[in-house]
Order: sequence, then structure tokens, then C-alpha cells
Amino acid sequence: MRDMSSAINLKECLFKELEIVEDIINRMANNSFLIKGWAVTLVIISFLIDGMRYHHFLALIPWLVFWYLDASFLRLERCYKELYDWLIKNRLTSDEKLFNMNAKARFKNNVGCIPQTMVSWSLLSFYGMIFVLIVSVLVFEYVIIK
Repeated sequence: MRDMSSAINLKECLFKELEIVEDIINRMANNSFLIKGWAVTLVIISFLIDGMRYHHFLALIPWLVFWYLDASFLRLERCYKELYDWLIKNRLTSDEKLFNMNAKARFKNNVGCIPQTMVSWSLLSFYGMIFVLIVSVLVFEYVIIK
């Protein structure tokens, strides 16, 4: 009878842990969405700043900072996806690391580092398009208009 109640408790723990991890993954995805919005906003605002001779180069700062920040959130999201997979495979047979949500410490070697994440298709395509926009504005401003 004890084994049956233990299995039921592990199943309840599995469902609760999966719910917590899903909420964390959703927050990471929402953070990524917000970061992309702020990146576009600040790059556009930096184009509108006037007064300095090379003021359009300021657009490179938010572009790079938000690209790095977005990559760190994506990497953390991937760590939590690894935790999710680990829970599905192992929770019903073990109570090892029960409710341990420190996915970054446990799975950081299973996902790429931040520079590798920065060149993932999803981030490279988005921030690459912003970079093309920045370069286009710079070329238009300093080559075509001059």
C-alpha cells in the first residue's frame, strides 16, 4: 500500500512540477517578446535623435544589448525545456531533486552558451533584419545624402 501512495504522490508532484516549469517557460517567452519590442523601439528612437554628427551609430547600442539579453532569456528557456523533458522521463521513478527548479545549474551544459544562442535562427533572423535596417540608415545618411 505504501508503494501505491508513493506512486500517487510522485504523479501529483510530476503534474505540479510540470505546471511550474510551463509557467516559467511562458514567462521566458513573454520576456523575449517584450525585449524584441523594446529593441525595435529604442533603435527607432535612436534614429530620431538629432544633434551629434554620428548620432545614428547610437542605434548599435540597444541593438547589441537587447540581442544579448534576448539570447540569455532564450538560453534559460532552453534550460527549462530540458528540465521539463527530464521530469517527464524521470519523475515517476524517482524523487531525486524534487521541486528543484534551478534548471540553469543542472542543464547549462546541455544547451549552447549565450554567443551560440545569439546566432540561433530565431534571434539571428530578427536581429539581423534590425542590423540591415541600421546599416541602411547609415548608408543613406552618410553615403547617399553626402
